[in-house]
Amino acid sequence: MVQDLVIARPLGPRRQFDGRRLRSERTRQLIIEAYLELLTRNVRAPTASQIAEQAGYSVRSIFERFSDLRALGLAATDHAIAAGQAEAAARDVDGDRPTRIRAHVMIRATACQKWLPLWRAMIDSQDQLAEFESRVGLVRRANLARLKLMYGPELSTLPGPERRQLLFALGTLTSFESWNQLRVDYGLTMEAAQDVWCTAIDRMLPATPRAD
Repeated sequence: MVQDLVIARPLGPRRQFDGRRLRSERTRQLIIEAYLELLTRNVRAPTASQIAEQAGYSVRSIFERFSDLRALGLAATDHAIAAGQAEAAARDVDGDRPTRIRAHVMIRATACQKWLPLWRAMIDSQDQLAEFESRVGLVRRANLARLKLMYGPELSTLPGPERRQLLFALGTLTSFESWNQLRVDYGLTMEAAQDVWCTAIDRMLPATPRAD
């Protein structure tokens, strides 16, 4: 019996284009990840050569996808902000006071520990590029929004001006700069640094109102 021959058809222009675009996007993502990895190794301002070597691509590949290293840093920042928001979903919002404090601090500390190297790079760059300054403000406002969510019962007992002052104080307490001071300057472990935050937050918050 003669079997039919199956002749593979060449890929059409559209499928070839889609494949190239997917590969280019994958390369772009790997370059961003290489940049972030170098930051975690305390390379404050990675060079194009360092990034290319870490990513496994040429320097030319970097500048085919990013106009300059500032554009790469901005793309990495946007990637990190999106990833951080996805990873830091609020938990135990309706729990009792100790549960809410512990849940909030654990999530916040984990985010600060992971993204602290990038935060340092953002702070270094914000005076040079307005886009970085806007991202810094976005991250700070997101922290305040999370504080409002987690400590709504306690904050609701305060008049507007006092509530605002306390929010700013709590935001400063749980900032990247504060985390850096606890972990790097004071040499505290993750657990010890979280205990500092938990104790301070509990002391700063007003009494929790009784449930009706």
